[in-house]
Amino acid sequence: MLLNYFTVAFRNLIRHRAFSIINITGLAIGIAACLLILQYVVFELSYDKFHAKSARIYRVQQNRYEEGKLSTQWAAGAYAVGNSFKDAFPEVEDYVKLIQQQSLMADYKHKNIKLEKGFIASPSFFSVFSYPLVAGNPKVALEKPYTLVLAKSAAQRLFGTENAVGKAVRLNNREAFEVTGVYEDMPANTHLKADYLISYATFITQAGKDSKPDEAWDWDGCLTYLLLKPSANAQALEAKFPGLVKKLIDNEPTQTHTSVSYQLQPLRDIHLYSHLMMEAETNGDGQTVYLLLGIAFFIIVIAWVNYINLATARALNRAKEVGVRKAVGSLRSQLITQFITESAVLNAIAVLLALGIVALGIPIFNDLSGQQLTLSLLENGTFWLSLSALFLLGTFLSGLYPAFVLSGFKPVEVLKGKVANARQGILLRKSLVVLQFAASLFLLVGTLAVFRQIQFMRAQKLGLDIEQTLIIRPPLVSNDSTYLQQMQAFKEELTRFAAIRSVSASTTIPGQPVIWNAGGIKVLGTERSSQYRVIGVDYDYLKTYGLKLISGRNFAKEFGSDPKALIFNKMAVKQLGFDKPEEAIGKQIDFWGETFTLVGVVDNFHQQSLREAYEPLILRLIPDVKGYFSVKMMAGQSAQMVSTLKSAWNQFFPGNPFEYFFLDQHFNDQYRADQRFGQVFGFFTALAILVACLGLFGLASFTTMQRTKEIGIRKVLGASVGEILRLLYKDFAVLVLVSSVIATPLAWYAISQWLQSYAFRVDQPWWVFVVPLFVVMLVALATVSFQSVKAALTNPVKSLKTE
Repeated sequence: MLLNYFTVAFRNLIRHRAFSIINITGLAIGIAACLLILQYVVFELSYDKFHAKSARIYRVQQNRYEEGKLSTQWAAGAYAVGNSFKDAFPEVEDYVKLIQQQSLMADYKHKNIKLEKGFIASPSFFSVFSYPLVAGNPKVALEKPYTLVLAKSAAQRLFGTENAVGKAVRLNNREAFEVTGVYEDMPANTHLKADYLISYATFITQAGKDSKPDEAWDWDGCLTYLLLKPSANAQALEAKFPGLVKKLIDNEPTQTHTSVSYQLQPLRDIHLYSHLMMEAETNGDGQTVYLLLGIAFFIIVIAWVNYINLATARALNRAKEVGVRKAVGSLRSQLITQFITESAVLNAIAVLLALGIVALGIPIFNDLSGQQLTLSLLENGTFWLSLSALFLLGTFLSGLYPAFVLSGFKPVEVLKGKVANARQGILLRKSLVVLQFAASLFLLVGTLAVFRQIQFMRAQKLGLDIEQTLIIRPPLVSNDSTYLQQMQAFKEELTRFAAIRSVSASTTIPGQPVIWNAGGIKVLGTERSSQYRVIGVDYDYLKTYGLKLISGRNFAKEFGSDPKALIFNKMAVKQLGFDKPEEAIGKQIDFWGETFTLVGVVDNFHQQSLREAYEPLILRLIPDVKGYFSVKMMAGQSAQMVSTLKSAWNQFFPGNPFEYFFLDQHFNDQYRADQRFGQVFGFFTALAILVACLGLFGLASFTTMQRTKEIGIRKVLGASVGEILRLLYKDFAVLVLVSSVIATPLAWYAISQWLQSYAFRVDQPWWVFVVPLFVVMLVALATVSFQSVKAALTNPVKSLKTE
């Protein structure tokens, strides 16, 4: 019996080739698109779940308030948190402290390599997190001062095949560190990635006896992770934090208007849902992930709807078959099995074709999304589980309704020809077409909104000039006593060239978050203080970036007191309590116990992308600032000057790698995630519309075929080709219009919610919703036109002969 089911199924697929090709193609595209998106989603959702204790690990988030209003949210907060919470709360089993470190130069027997990124880590790092050591003892690797643990790839670059443990490595041409362990390179799906780890005991030793970081509640910059005991309740524990913090923190008189609170972030949620100050890395976006998951759902549902539509549309053609089968004794359950088998065969072929599309489409998907999927995903159990689920769901969801409709025909009525007038399934088919095009319209409006927002952000004036600016990364190896002379000599050497307009050094550059956060800053003699973001700059910073000075003056060497001078931006002056910038000029500012003079005010500028709001910024003059060098060049001279810059760099900063990039590219990299999201959104929206049109084409073919005699009669009675086309177009046009009524408010709401994450966002005019409607309408009518025009031009004599 089963063999008979498959035999009949294959015969039907071959007999109705057009029906089969449309369905198989639509399903294959839908399954392939869904699989690719699912692999991306699964990867994003897998972050930090590989840790054996991940369900019990929480990061402590720090929130700072001013006068009751939230001012800053920190991933890296006070240093005293970890040990204080461990001592006070029995629910805390252990804790880890991490301090982010920048690149280092490692030297072993005169072999130098660059270690890109690392952390200072407390001893329990390897017992809390599941980063396996391939050499060394995880329990003691980070206990002693001046000990270092390396990633496996870093150890191989530095030591080759030698055993790294026990070797002495000099960092930045300064202290020597003993390598006490080697760990497997951290996987891609973790928010903590590092080439090296330095013991926290080293940090304590270097801080000195008078400094007590573990008691510091106003010293931000420490990532703290708590491992809770299995029986602990995270919410109940979090509720205890305020009482302890109030008890331990001394509220000085000048700080009474400020407060701080702490909350727990589940380790597994950090990558997708945390975007705080001093994150360990740029995290993903949970909203984007679930939007893409929604697109995958839309595409596969549209493909399944195609099958249901075409299968029920063909019901009349198979009515006699069902009648004869029932007349000779077939049970309804047997007929249902027959039609489900046909669905299974068709879905199985589509699955095989989808595998080929996935293999060919991986490079395209990687280019669009920035992911690194490879054919190795075919070895992933999750991939095959997803594929099996799509096959089973597709078989039953797309085949079940047609099976019940077809098997439900009564043999007597069928054989008498009465079913031909019943028009069963018309309402369902129209509803499904509306669903398809509502989904397509929703995706198209979303795609247009995303691209408009990206274009809006990139087209806005930043308030500073980033064009023709080459950035050189800070030197890693330097001598503090001679650095100012090196820096000045380097700048003077560069400004000798006519192609170079100016050179400046700063602690951070446009396009990067300002991590120097300074609280307690106030006008001298007043009590009201606030938090500001501070950029350390040299004398040429305003000139290099073309910042607009709206009051006061720039830093100048002629004023010997300028190392004690500050320049505020407009937002910072307002936060200081002055409505007019000129009112703030000359004010004495208390900056962490030192007195500075506010000498100038610059207009607000976008330090980061337009996703971020203006921040209260302070430019603090540091003549020998160790930071990035910004080299402003004449137009068209950038590429030619690189070798000249490298020669000068090697002359004045020997032993340091010459690493550079162009600022405009770097700044626009902030929009890369949005651009990729827009590209992925647009690409899969196009696929969704394509799959919907495949189904519409098939449905139009059957609909036109059923109305062949009607068309012939109308032509005989004098109807023109245009009138017949309007007749055939009308039904489909009405369905598209109904779909717009459903999709437009949903799209408006979704876009509004998505744009809330942007401080500066573009308005959504009426045409954003109307243009996609016209596009979908034109695509739908063009799809219908092939069969409609053919039917309208057919000789009415042939039409009237049609049975």
